Amino acid sequence: MKLKTIVTTVAVCCGAAASAQSVDAKYLAYPSYSGEDLELTVNSKGTHWRLWSPGAEAARVMLYSTDRNTPATDTLEMQRSTNGTWIASVPRQLYGSFYTFSVKDNGKWLKETPGVWAKAVGTNGERAAIIDFATTDPEGWASDRGPEIAHINDAVIYEMHHRDFSQHPSSGIVHKGKFLALTEPSTTNPEGEATGVDHLKELGVTHIHILPSYDYNSVDEANLPSNQYNWGYDPFNYNAPEGSYSTDPADPAARVTEMKEMIKNLHDNGIGVIMDVVYNHTADNDDSNFSLTAPGYYYRHREDGTYSDASGCGNETASERQQMRDFIINSVKYWAKEYHIDGFRFDLMAIHDIETMNQVAAALKEINPSIFVYGEGWTAGDSPLPADQRALKENVAKMPQIAVFSDDIRDAIKGHYSNAADRGFATGKPGQEETVKIGIVGATAHPQVDYSKGNNSKFPYAAAPTQIINYVSCHDDLMLTDKLRKSMPDATDAERQRAARLAQTIVMTSQGTPFMFAGEELFRDKQGVHNSYNSPDSINAIDWNLKHQNAEQFAYYKELIKLRKEHPAFRMTTAEDVSKHLKFDNVKEPNLISYSLTGHANGDSWKEIKLVFNGSDEVREVKIPKGDWTIIAEDGRINASGMGTTRGGKLSVAPRSALILALTK
Repeated sequence: MKLKTIVTTVAVCCGAAASAQSVDAKYLAYPSYSGEDLELTVNSKGTHWRLWSPGAEAARVMLYSTDRNTPATDTLEMQRSTNGTWIASVPRQLYGSFYTFSVKDNGKWLKETPGVWAKAVGTNGERAAIIDFATTDPEGWASDRGPEIAHINDAVIYEMHHRDFSQHPSSGIVHKGKFLALTEPSTTNPEGEATGVDHLKELGVTHIHILPSYDYNSVDEANLPSNQYNWGYDPFNYNAPEGSYSTDPADPAARVTEMKEMIKNLHDNGIGVIMDVVYNHTADNDDSNFSLTAPGYYYRHREDGTYSDASGCGNETASERQQMRDFIINSVKYWAKEYHIDGFRFDLMAIHDIETMNQVAAALKEINPSIFVYGEGWTAGDSPLPADQRALKENVAKMPQIAVFSDDIRDAIKGHYSNAADRGFATGKPGQEETVKIGIVGATAHPQVDYSKGNNSKFPYAAAPTQIINYVSCHDDLMLTDKLRKSMPDATDAERQRAARLAQTIVMTSQGTPFMFAGEELFRDKQGVHNSYNSPDSINAIDWNLKHQNAEQFAYYKELIKLRKEHPAFRMTTAEDVSKHLKFDNVKEPNLISYSLTGHANGDSWKEIKLVFNGSDEVREVKIPKGDWTIIAEDGRINASGMGTTRGGKLSVAPRSALILALTK
């Protein structure tokens, strides 16, 4: 996550400085409420509101006939109820109306808010909407299901942003930058090659990870289609879809229906949907929906009472407090049930505590055993939450159903993320071999991997390879194409594409779950922009003409994904199996790694798979045992079904390429 959104001036909690201890004591004394009727319920008896605000002196509901720019039609005084909640009701079903809450704190009525549990909102999310969710379901929704997978590492994840994927004129997509872009069939670029959903199917990925799709703060939904762009890491309404991705932000039902239509079409095409969630901070501080309903409670604070800021965005939420923990758990459950979401990626997950994340995973698995959870195992700054309680990469063994991104394999393959010129294993920098091996074994304990030589990690932190997400490129920092252009300034793009193929081959064949950034398969770039969170479409949009220009690159990625999906040897699920079946060869040369997957690993039909990675710019020779080997990859080419045979012996490995051989029996 990278975000430079504007936040409100940091203020002391509840208007007065307080020590962290006294602040925590105050909030720990608050009762929590776990009922399912928070915010809004509409039934045969009418419309009912329940707001959790234990410290409030009074609370109100304001009713509106439109989503903005009109006065309230009625104001309801709420009554204090159980466990810190306030309630109000009217004996009518107010479908089509809008509402806000306001609470009185320290003698002052705070600004109006749609509340923290608004599930439908109008333009810019300022007013919550009362809609009948049963009317938002597309045809066949009741039987809609995402892909079933036994383990997270059966997935091949493709990270994308709505606008990136469909906005460019060459996409051939009508609903550019919208949820509905992923419902359009048979879209093509000017050369007649598949784009959109058909491209995803052709590539072979199993799941798409879409950057934040909840209602976020930075795009003015009343001023569309202006050229506004943001990744969406500035949460406003966590439980309602983003209006700028709908065809009509003023219609609260449209964004709900269109997001469901997108998900159903992807499911119909065998593709799962992963939601990027950002519960670790809010876009605003004092003016957030959290602060306007229960001032101070949902956030951590420094000893002087100011907001702590492990997010780097002005605040951090307090997942260890019961009501915040319940909010996170119930929110992901809501998305899983109402929208059939197949997985969740947690932004800056280490801001959250381990117990909360374990409860998140357990709750989701009860809904759908195929759902998986992964996240960034780090923070953007220090936090009052003790390190041993944080959902850090180093603590992932304490979270058996959670996976974390491997910065080990990322930086070792392509060079350090923060230094554009730095090279990695795939671009000829020596000394990265052991760290690449850490990635290959999924950060598990392995007798042939010396963690003391690791660049980022000094011990095997994963209890199983299913806890690791392997990648070389994502929305953050320089994407792979730009990184290669910066770190290989004298190379040709053809040479850089060879390096990209090698980099992604290492990722796709390593133990763990592979993750790739949208457009990598086309050698897309972002013109060297590190942090394109609010860059225009001219920087972020994928040019689909590249699919034709870089057809060989696309064909390689497609075949590489096919290889992984067809062979469970790349998808072992226990550290014991990895240690038993993955054997490194004794290679002394820099930028050269050779290993085998042996003994029909993980039930694979192939008896042995030999993988050799040459990251240098020179031909290297390796000794391969004699046998009837099928050549799967060689000299920048790959075919999952084979492209010739060799008897083994002394073989040459071309510069910046992978040699993959298989003993099929």
